[in-house]
Amino acid sequence: MKSKELSVDLRDRIVSRHKSGEGYRKISAALKVPMSTVASIIRKWKKFETTRTLPRAGQPSKLNNQGRRALVREVTKNPMVTLSELQRSSVERGEPSRRTAISAAIHQSGLYGRVARQKPLLSKRYMPARLELKRHLKDSQTMRSKILWSDETKIELFGVNGRHHVWRKPGTAHHQANTIPTVKHGGGSIMLCGYFSAAGTGRLVKIKGKMTAATYRDILDENLLQSALDLRLGRQFIFQQDNDSKHTAKISKEWLQDNSVNVLEWPSQSPDLNPIEHLWKDLKMAVHRRFPSNLMELERCCKEEWAKLAKDRCAKLVASYSKRLEAGIAAKGASTKY
Repeated sequence: MKSKELSVDLRDRIVSRHKSGEGYRKISAALKVPMSTVASIIRKWKKFETTRTLPRAGQPSKLNNQGRRALVREVTKNPMVTLSELQRSSVERGEPSRRTAISAAIHQSGLYGRVARQKPLLSKRYMPARLELKRHLKDSQTMRSKILWSDETKIELFGVNGRHHVWRKPGTAHHQANTIPTVKHGGGSIMLCGYFSAAGTGRLVKIKGKMTAATYRDILDENLLQSALDLRLGRQFIFQQDNDSKHTAKISKEWLQDNSVNVLEWPSQSPDLNPIEHLWKDLKMAVHRRFPSNLMELERCCKEEWAKLAKDRCAKLVASYSKRLEAGIAAKGASTKY
């Protein structure tokens, strides 16, 4: 026999007593409600922030056209709203609906739940500078082949950037051959500075200690011109760097001027426009497939894998610069898919 459902008023009183600090046993005795029921109501309130009756499996959806439009408006206004929050909203509107019905209604409008991509914080003041790069759309492929791209990145010893699959028998998940070694706090990391062009990869150098303007100037002095020479870019090559404060410091600028290096103007917070970001991803995947066991081995693997990166891959990434610029213009200076 189905038990009688508690009134909304009684459920609200249970939650009110719980919020005031009363325990389940005391609430149960005072309101003459089984302790299991008290616990269930409080769990539901904590999860959905409501004591109203939610739709049960098999119950017909009460979501009408107006309700569907309300859901789409809410999702459009706040793309990160959760299904639980949308379900609470439907209850508050007096049309409780199942989560599957809510999902279906949103899908019908062409919206789907996906993992949010991580992008650098891009404030509106940076967007005009990104749009100014559109003048480079007219640059010839020959000119772009003269660009020496640069960037810094951090690579962690056991910071595997993705899942690894392994063929194994049942019950052998924890066998040493079937596991990836990890240590507390990731086992350390190294910072790298790298150069590349359409002709291939240039120098890759480990940054020792804390990166300062003086450190960056020394890295330029020891690696920039040599990379351009190794890649046969000629004296009229163009150097790309981001707007990190160490890059734009006085001693860095003076070194670039003293060595007659042409610098490509670059907007802040724009790694999506720099094709080297995809090269870093290629490097990290290749290095972590080798499972280096210490920082010295990690550095060696990085340099070996950097040298192996295909010239064709480098050329294709540089060729994508036009598409990156076009995507930035289409987004009116906002972040792109790259």
